Amino acid sequence: MMILVVLAFILFLIIGIPISLVLGMTTIVYFVVTGHTMLLDSTPQRLYSGMENFGLLAIPLFMLTGELMNSGGITNRLVVFARKLVGHVRGGLAYVTVISNMFLASILGSANAQAAMMSKVMVPEMEKEGYDREFSSALTLASSIVAPIIPPSMIFIIYGTLSGTSIGALFMAGIIPGIIYGIGFIALIAYIGYKKNFPKSERASFKEIWGSFKSVLPAMLVPVIITVGILTGAFTATESAAIASLVAFIVGMFFYKELKWKSLPSILVNTVIGTATVTYLIAMANLFGWVIAFEQVPQLIANSMLSISDNPFVFLLLINIFLLFIGTILDGIAALIILVPVLMPLVTGFQIDPIHFGVIICINLTIGLLTPPVGTGLFIVSSIAEVKFERLVKAVMPMLVLGIVMLFLITYWEQTTLFIPRLLGY
Repeated sequence: MMILVVLAFILFLIIGIPISLVLGMTTIVYFVVTGHTMLLDSTPQRLYSGMENFGLLAIPLFMLTGELMNSGGITNRLVVFARKLVGHVRGGLAYVTVISNMFLASILGSANAQAAMMSKVMVPEMEKEGYDREFSSALTLASSIVAPIIPPSMIFIIYGTLSGTSIGALFMAGIIPGIIYGIGFIALIAYIGYKKNFPKSERASFKEIWGSFKSVLPAMLVPVIITVGILTGAFTATESAAIASLVAFIVGMFFYKELKWKSLPSILVNTVIGTATVTYLIAMANLFGWVIAFEQVPQLIANSMLSISDNPFVFLLLINIFLLFIGTILDGIAALIILVPVLMPLVTGFQIDPIHFGVIICINLTIGLLTPPVGTGLFIVSSIAEVKFERLVKAVMPMLVLGIVMLFLITYWEQTTLFIPRLLGY
C-alpha cells in the first residue's frame, strides 16, 4: 500500500504540482489507500492546529519589514556604502556584492528574495565594469545564501517552531557562521581576481565615505534593534519583528522620505501573499506529518542510522550528505517542514545540541538553492540576469564547493554556532 502512496508523491512532483498541494494530496491518497478515511473528518482541525504557534507570527512581520525597507530606499544606500569602502581594490565590485548581501541578510532573511533583488542591482553594474555575466550572476546567487543564516531568518523561525528550540538562540547562533561564509566568499574572489585580473574603481575620498556612512546609518537601526533587543532580553524574536517593522516604516517614511503612502497597499499585498504561501505550506506539512507518524518513519530512520554507527560524528556526516541530496530535489522550507519532526528524535538520541543542529540543517537546505535540478535560486537568477541555466550552474560550482566545505567546518566545530548563545545563557 505504501508503495502506491510513494508513487503518488513522486508522480505529483514530476507533473509540476506545487509542493504544498503535493503534501496534502499525498496525505489524502494515504488515508484512502490504507482505509483511514475517518481521519478526513478531523483534517480541517489538524490544518488549523499546525498554525497555532506564537513563533510563526514573526514570519509576516519580518516579511513586512523587508518590504518596507526595499520601498524605503535601503538597498541602494547599502550598495553605495559598500562600494565606497572597497570599490577601489581589485575585484572591488565583487567584494561589494558579498558585503551588500551580508548587510541585507540582516534585514530580509530570505535568500530567494535577496538573490532576486541583488541580481537586478549588481549584475548589470558588474558587467559594465568588465566582469562576465555568468560570474556576476553566480556570485550574486552564492553570496545570497547568507540571508537565512544572519539574523533575522525566516528559516530559523520555522525550525524553532517545529523543534521547540529558542528562536532567539538560533538568531544568535547564525551570526558567526554568516561571517564565516562572507569571509570564505571574499577569499574566493581574491583568488579568482588574482588569476583573472579583475577590474577596480577609483578610490573614494574620506568625505564621500563619511557621507555615505551617515546616509546608511538610519537603515542599520533595524538589525541593531533586533540584535540588541534579543541580546538584552528586552523582547523576544517575534516581538523584535514587530518593532523592526515600525522602525523600517519610520526610517523609510520620515528619514529617507522614499516610502510613500500610496505604496503601502502594494507592500501589504506582497506581505500577505508571501505569508500565505509559507503558512499554507506549513499547514499542509503538518497534515503530511500524520503519514510519517502512522508509518513510524522516525523510528525506522533512527534504527537504520544506529545500525550503521552510534558515533555522532558519523551521524552528522550521513545527515549532511542526506540533506545535501534532499536540497537538490525539494525546496528548502518544504524539506525543513517535512524533515525536522523526523530528525529531532535522532538529534536527541545522539545528544546533539538542537541549536547547533538547527544551523546545520538550515545551511544545508539553503545550499540547495545553488544545486540543480531544483535549486530555486538558480532559476530566479537565471531568469532575472538573463543567463542560460547550464552556464550559471557551471559558474556557481566553485562557490557551491566552497559552501559545502564551510558547512562541514561549522558542523564539526560546534563553537561556531554555540559560542554566542552560550555566552548569553541559552
